[in-house]
Amino acid sequence: MTDTAFQLTPPALPASVPIAHVFGQPVLEVPQDLFIPPDALQLILESFEGPLDLLLYLIRKQNLDVLNIPMAEVTAQYMGYIDAMRDGRLELAAEYLLMAALLIEIKSRLLLPRPPVEGDDDPDDPRAELVRRLLEYEQMKLAALELDKLPQADRDFAWLAVLVEQSAEQRLPDVSPLDLRQAWLAILSRAKHNRHHKVEKDELSVREQMSWILRYLDGRDYVAFEELFDIHKGVAHLVVNFIAVLELVKEGMVKVSQDEPYQPIYVRLALV
Repeated sequence: MTDTAFQLTPPALPASVPIAHVFGQPVLEVPQDLFIPPDALQLILESFEGPLDLLLYLIRKQNLDVLNIPMAEVTAQYMGYIDAMRDGRLELAAEYLLMAALLIEIKSRLLLPRPPVEGDDDPDDPRAELVRRLLEYEQMKLAALELDKLPQADRDFAWLAVLVEQSAEQRLPDVSPLDLRQAWLAILSRAKHNRHHKVEKDELSVREQMSWILRYLDGRDYVAFEELFDIHKGVAHLVVNFIAVLELVKEGMVKVSQDEPYQPIYVRLALV
């Protein structure tokens, strides 16, 4: 970014008007031994981001048509700004001097006579490339201004950190039919090792076993799955009991769960 600066000479004041007050006393004359540096007072006129920015400023300031630039007038104003920058002892970037050379070249080409062109073809305008660059730069500059209007952190708003306490609920893994099958086979395997030879006719009812299981679970939080089966009563009793458990789970009256996969299964009454 280049700043254009000029030195200003303070206007002369009437003799009766003090130029300053020192310890409450008016000072009417400038002390002879007071040294004021040449750059003590400067006025910053404009600030440009490059030669295209300066050139676009000159065009828009006078409401000129960017598609039909009067090169002589614009070049003279541009060179005036360049001379002002030099007088202010500002370091000129090479791109400013390059633009000055380009403007002079275009101006010179416009002054030269053009050879006749056959047909309806228009001769190439030396300003065409410069116009294209100016229009593209203006579009990007307008887009940057629109982006700058958007809210920005630490300029238009500040970030706010809010501490939110989160509560974690323990979720027990679901019991799959395979888990029930493995538990049932384990109980059935243990029952086979406790056979007796007394043959009796058992009249077993699934509904009665369902009622018994509900009474057994009443008042207990978690009951091990194996506790619902008495291996000493035989395989038939175990089968009926297992069917009763499945019916209760199906009807939503009891729930089965386990702490972790492949861990013991527990049964409890479903919460109302």
